Amino acid sequence: MARSPPSFTNLILRRPTPRTLQNPNSQIRNIGASNDGTEFNQQNQDPINSNRYDNQNFIEIAREVSKIIRTRPRWEQTILSDFPTINFGDPHFFREVLMHQKNVFLSLRFFNWVSSQNGVLPDSLLCNEIFTGLVEAKAANAARNFLDSTKFGPEPACLEAYIQCLCGNGLIEEANDVFDQLKRMGKWPSLVTWNSALLGAIRARRTDLVWKLYVDMIECGVIVDVDTIGYLIQAFCIEEKFIKGHELLRQVLEDGHVPSKVSFNRLMSGFCKDRCYNKVSILLHTMIAKNHAPDIYTYQEIIHGLCKRKMRHEGFRIFNDLKDRGYVPDRVMYTTMINGLCKMKWLGDARKLWFEMIQKGIIPSEYTYNALIYGFCKTGQFNEVRKLYKEMCDRGYSKTTVSYNTMISGLCLHGRVEEAHALFKQMDENGITRDSITYNSLVQGFCKEGKIVEGTKYLYELLEQGLQPTTSSCTVLIEKLCQLGHMDEAKTLWKDMQDRGVKPVACNNDSILIGLSEQGYVAEGIEWLATMLKSRLKPQKETFERLVQVLSQGDKLDDALLVLGYMFKIGYALSECVCHSLVNRLCKDNSHHVETCIGDILQNG
Repeated sequence: MARSPPSFTNLILRRPTPRTLQNPNSQIRNIGASNDGTEFNQQNQDPINSNRYDNQNFIEIAREVSKIIRTRPRWEQTILSDFPTINFGDPHFFREVLMHQKNVFLSLRFFNWVSSQNGVLPDSLLCNEIFTGLVEAKAANAARNFLDSTKFGPEPACLEAYIQCLCGNGLIEEANDVFDQLKRMGKWPSLVTWNSALLGAIRARRTDLVWKLYVDMIECGVIVDVDTIGYLIQAFCIEEKFIKGHELLRQVLEDGHVPSKVSFNRLMSGFCKDRCYNKVSILLHTMIAKNHAPDIYTYQEIIHGLCKRKMRHEGFRIFNDLKDRGYVPDRVMYTTMINGLCKMKWLGDARKLWFEMIQKGIIPSEYTYNALIYGFCKTGQFNEVRKLYKEMCDRGYSKTTVSYNTMISGLCLHGRVEEAHALFKQMDENGITRDSITYNSLVQGFCKEGKIVEGTKYLYELLEQGLQPTTSSCTVLIEKLCQLGHMDEAKTLWKDMQDRGVKPVACNNDSILIGLSEQGYVAEGIEWLATMLKSRLKPQKETFERLVQVLSQGDKLDDALLVLGYMFKIGYALSECVCHSLVNRLCKDNSHHVETCIGDILQNG
């Protein structure tokens, strides 16, 4: 659980001056020292080798070595024989080579080769140059491996840049370790570095590290800025603590600071999720009042949130209002809205947006095509599906698992399982991966058509592939097995669902309960009912009534009355036709329970 942050009361904010790293493609700086401590620069001669060759030859040889490293694939095998008089372990010569080498990774390769020669020890300043070059090139993994292999300790300023490099590459844990290393050195990074780490933790959705970093900032007296607060607001949103995020936003606004639009967008998306649309409206007006006008991405976040939460009517209203305000929706927003309309079966409006998008010169993406294909599949318009699918392929979009799943699911929904099965086989022929959606759609399709053998076959094939069955797939299969009287198979599947972590729904129990009773396993059926009630699973009213009918028609009147008692205790009332049937059976049997039963029925109404 993430540690709660300290109080945000009386936040002091400032805007730091960001440090600028050197260009990643810049050459490595010419600093270092020889083994005796003599400093070198580009103009100095090497005192050790000055009698061996003059400075001009020295530079020319270094330039030639650098060219060989760039152009010869396996230069390590011949470089010593090409230059037998050169001391490659000389730091002066090494740095001269690096001065002519524009690629830090080739420089690293040369460094590793030189370090592997007998008697050559890595120079700490040269290590620092290589490491700095890797950091500036954003090569976080290479920089980390270099540190591990050389065991040298970079300067604090270099470690700060390394933290930013790690965070930019998503290596948040490693960045946190470097923070701890700086702390042990008694050094604290600049605010730019802190914020870089916070942003990295946000992107990785590691709010525990966000709060740890924030607590460390407060403890060492760092004055946070508006970017810091923006990241804290986003952390609250990731944890779905939208009210706390909103409170922090309100406080920072009162202090005269306005966080980035990302913070507003995250909050509005969260409030859409919680259906707090009044707060969404307040945030929109706040942005405008603070001269922080909502952009296309702000509205996109709102529309996406509404459509995802099945508030597509409201999303469509905002979408149209957005266009009226003069905003031009992009392809992502059109796709989001077309997908939402298709899920509402508003195919007419979806097609209007489709043609509107094309008229504006926006080419539909693969996701746009699949959204509209889904809509046509859902409404059974398979001729339109084929046309649209062909058009999608003609545009160069490849056949994918998603597109096949959309059509297979639609065909199964409308009872065209054989056509769906043909597409299923076609996926294998085209080398397209089948996923759990593919299999589950086919299992449900076959079972709904009463083809239990085929449904069971593909369920077990799904399991063999290491995929997870859905509750819907297992539910329909259990239901059909019970209808056919295959109770052992139904119970085995029900138990297997629980073992695999697939939570059975109440209707699974209802199907088994009715199946057991209809197959004559009355005692087991009553026991199953008692287990359900003990587990607080509430059978449907229709299940109770069916049980009462089956038991009474099978002359199991005592059991029928026992079930009736359970039914009344839950609060269900017996329907009129079932009531008449039960009373008739009791009268024909001259049962002494007739008067009690009628009294209970009248009382429970």
